Amino acid sequence: MAKKFDARIDDLVMETRTNWDPSVGDLSEEDRRWVATAIHNSPQNATNIAYERSHTGFTRTITVTLEDIQRLYLAREEA
Repeated sequence: MAKKFDARIDDLVMETRTNWDPSVGDLSEEDRRWVATAIHNSPQNATNIAYERSHTGFTRTITVTLEDIQRLYLAREEA
């Protein structure tokens, strides 16, 4: 379906999934958990997002890229 954030569909998201782009490289499990939580808390900032219809709504799948991680860590430092 969509390859970018869609606020109307996102309101109907019932499940989330996180994929990792090969550019991400090796991250610790702790970092992966933090990044996945942070990116799903602000999906409008994700570079690659897809929605799939499910029985109860939609599933949001974000493929995290190196650029997403850099953006998240910069925002974290500024806060």
